[in-house]
Amino acid sequence: MESITRQAVVRKPARESAFVAGFAETAEDMEDIFRLRYEVFNSAFSGNLAGMQNRDEPDLDNDHYDAHCKHLLVRDARTGEAIATTRLLTDEAAGMVGHFYSQSEFFLPGLTSLSGKVLELGRTCIKENYRDGAAIFTLWQTLARYLADNRFRFLIGCASISMDDGGIQTEAIMKDIRQKYLDTSQINAKPKTPVPSIQLPENVVARVPALLKTYLRLGARVCGEPCWDKEFGCADVFILLDMHNLCPRYARRFHLENWKP
Repeated sequence: MESITRQAVVRKPARESAFVAGFAETAEDMEDIFRLRYEVFNSAFSGNLAGMQNRDEPDLDNDHYDAHCKHLLVRDARTGEAIATTRLLTDEAAGMVGHFYSQSEFFLPGLTSLSGKVLELGRTCIKENYRDGAAIFTLWQTLARYLADNRFRFLIGCASISMDDGGIQTEAIMKDIRQKYLDTSQINAKPKTPVPSIQLPENVVARVPALLKTYLRLGARVCGEPCWDKEFGCADVFILLDMHNLCPRYARRFHLENWKP
């Protein structure tokens, strides 16, 4: 795939899409991804990420999984700025690491029994002033092509909910999920560090984070109760999307209506 470096992007004609997406190929791509992740996560989780840095480059977010992942990057075609990213860990690469990232937070009985190829998404983030839907659509459109080309049936991953309010939103969101989106029939995810139970105040309106909302709209299901990620100050829920159950509307938008892995 053609490199998506900043220099290549800014030469794009103005009549083309406002965004360009592809897989990271250069050291510059990777540095931009790590810097974007640090910026977004440090803002979203009240600076907790800063306290986790013990590296020579404290303004970059990276870990030992990154070397085994493919990294999808979206840039603003006008400026070349990195504005959205996610990392892809295949089941084969997870075997080389020893496990999926999700398994560091959850016991996942049933995961190895899934009848198809598995891809884990992680560290998905979008720059704040690009969260109107267009950037995430570009990200998923490129991801859909990768899924089809490589015949992946299952997407897994963690979606985060801030715990800055002591867990009120987590409980409000989980109340809704338990009624509409909870499914433990294939994987019964057990958090290694459960979120402390709280009494939900009356009249709390659940504000579902954008990424989790996107997963649910696509047809994903939450496979159990959330895990408390104390380092990031968030609650993570484990997501499973069977591409056989992809929402027909999005299957059409991603041109996957006639494709089955």
